[in-house]
Amino acid sequence: MSTVNIPRLDLNTYVNGDAESRKKFSDDIGKAFNETGFVTITNHGLSKELIDKLYEQVKALFALPEDVKLKYEKPELAGQRGYTSKGKETAKGFKVPDLKEFWQIGQTVTDNDPVKDQYPENVYVDELPEFNTVTREIYQKLEAAGKLLLEAIAVYLNLPQNYFDDKVHNGNSILRTLHYFPIQDPDSVPADAVRAGAHEDINLITLLIGASADGLEVLTRENEWFPIKAHGEDVVVNVGDMLQRLTNNKLKSTTHRVVNPPRELMKESRFSVPFFLHPKSAMDLTSLESCIDEQHPKLYSDMTAGEYLDERLREIGLKK
Repeated sequence: MSTVNIPRLDLNTYVNGDAESRKKFSDDIGKAFNETGFVTITNHGLSKELIDKLYEQVKALFALPEDVKLKYEKPELAGQRGYTSKGKETAKGFKVPDLKEFWQIGQTVTDNDPVKDQYPENVYVDELPEFNTVTREIYQKLEAAGKLLLEAIAVYLNLPQNYFDDKVHNGNSILRTLHYFPIQDPDSVPADAVRAGAHEDINLITLLIGASADGLEVLTRENEWFPIKAHGEDVVVNVGDMLQRLTNNKLKSTTHRVVNPPRELMKESRFSVPFFLHPKSAMDLTSLESCIDEQHPKLYSDMTAGEYLDERLREIGLKK
């Protein structure tokens, strides 16, 4: 088994620490993102009570009757808002869809930013008003924590501390509530069907609130699968492909998956809530000059975040 550097970092030391503590936090997150692409974060601004309330509402959402959930499915939005039913998303390179259903909540623009016209309206659950309010609060708190983490990453990359600020303000971020549904008859599932096939995230960084069950694994540089276990209310943070492109692979977008549980646990549900922090669509993802040299030639074509997102949504089957 590989030794994997997935440090547990305290965001409070970055927010309220002295210059030395802040620098160490930046160095630690940069080193981990350079090596494995994953860290776990404490003191991220979400209380245990809020997380408990979130999971209570998420469970209630997916317990709604199928016909109720289906009225919130909007195929024209490519899964970016509202409900996406079972069998719709397939990891890039896989033929069998993931064993999951999900709901997505997007940005709420409140300051007359013209970017508002680019975003579809959020879909609200009439039957569960508290689901709408708690997910909005979770979205805002994870977005705030994500912006602080991007500040620390900017410092590690020798960029101005506020480099990402204007790019992620009112960004195209998504909060996804996920249900890996129970498999009543394991023999009926295709042999290669898994809860989430091996993939990399599309966005800049992902913040994941600890799931209701184990199953998340990352692929190490030695090509071995390593299970990620978060302590209680820690948030797991990983690099997405947009940040990898921007840094010309200096920061790693690590391949990860959610494996099926042992056969005897396949009848149990698994819930998880990732926050995919995206910039505005207009952000230029051209690799930073500082990340390109003779040993590290430029690997990626130039494109905007919006162009890249569009390409990837087609690859995973959410957009035609």
